[in-house]
Amino acid sequence: MKTQAGFTDKPAAALVKDLKARGLLDDTILIWGGEFGRTPMVETNPVLARKMGRDHHPQAFTIWVAGGGFKPGMTLGATDDVGFHIVEDPVHPHDLQATILHLLGLEHKKLTYHHEGRDFRLTDVGGELITKVLA
Repeated sequence: MKTQAGFTDKPAAALVKDLKARGLLDDTILIWGGEFGRTPMVETNPVLARKMGRDHHPQAFTIWVAGGGFKPGMTLGATDDVGFHIVEDPVHPHDLQATILHLLGLEHKKLTYHHEGRDFRLTDVGGELITKVLA
């Protein structure tokens, strides 16, 4: 992990610093993520005839965000020691989407379209603001 993070930490920090120096960070939201829940352990599943492969653990996922109204310098949430399960402050993707839309000046509950007798929206039937991360 340290090696892989080393490939992106300096360029990502440079991007944030550059946007801040130019006065653009307040109006720009940066969202940085990777592949969800991949582990180095072997995935086996006789039903699916899998003997080798990397496990998927979608219960926990890490991203970082900066600018655009997000509170700087904080961490929200935690996983167990191996990163499998959330043990503190879980955030549902719909909540993250609702928060991003809020910071863009949009009310996620009003972004609906009617299709085949049902109203749909980006945050489905969920989505609450994550007020802890708002500046």
